[in-house]
Amino acid sequence: MRAETSLTGKVAVVTGGSGGIGLACAARLAQDGAAIVLMARREAELAAARDRLIEAFPETRVAISPGDAERPADVARAMETARRLGGLDIVVATVGGSMGHRPIALHDADSFRAVIDRNLTSAFIAISQALPRMDRGGAIVCISSVCASLPSTFLTPYCAAKAGLEALVTGAAKECARLGVTVNAVRPGMTRAAGVQSMFGEKIMADRARELIPLGGPGDPSAVAEAVRYFAGAAWVTGQSFAVDGGSELALNPVVDNADAELFGKDWPAPWGDPI
Repeated sequence: MRAETSLTGKVAVVTGGSGGIGLACAARLAQDGAAIVLMARREAELAAARDRLIEAFPETRVAISPGDAERPADVARAMETARRLGGLDIVVATVGGSMGHRPIALHDADSFRAVIDRNLTSAFIAISQALPRMDRGGAIVCISSVCASLPSTFLTPYCAAKAGLEALVTGAAKECARLGVTVNAVRPGMTRAAGVQSMFGEKIMADRARELIPLGGPGDPSAVAEAVRYFAGAAWVTGQSFAVDGGSELALNPVVDNADAELFGKDWPAPWGDPI
């Protein structure tokens, strides 16, 4: 999978752009000539990410747009910033996260909804705010997860959100085809990024990843970014979700068992017993 086309003259918005996967995606697009708008909640982290991009690619135009990916007005502001740089050609929606391990019986409606909003609603907002501002030939890429198709213990809301995200991608792709805009998703597996590390825990990341991943351990955000770059320039590919997971889907997602009690505290597994 190799993208040969230049992105010179294109402008990309990356939500969650100061995070490990988001910044890697921005760097990969900048490498091929795109101007970048980074969006995230914390302005200081955005400024640091911008400085890293400019240091790596001195000729790249990089703007920052602080804001919350779950707020349409904030996302709209980032899209308008892109238009002021010359247009809106690429949107990469990376915001997500599990917000912690918790048995489904210990969730309430608010905590469940918060995970859905972080992963699914944020992607919907990115798509809905991009489309009115995007010309033909645009590309939208969302970051899903192997959890969309593989259940993972105590991450049920996250799995549901990512499965919903992939349904959103296929539906949006069908609707947006007539507009000349592609919509795709990349489905990372266990990746060396802060959000993923906090999701699985240090023990699984450090000790069990070689057993769980056929290609022998966690991946790097740059591998995810390479797939995002492909979709950004793939004019005749839409409605797809592409796994970048070291072969995780050939095996099973990790079962959280008593060996991982440090994730939940010394009283684990009471009162719920062993996971099935």
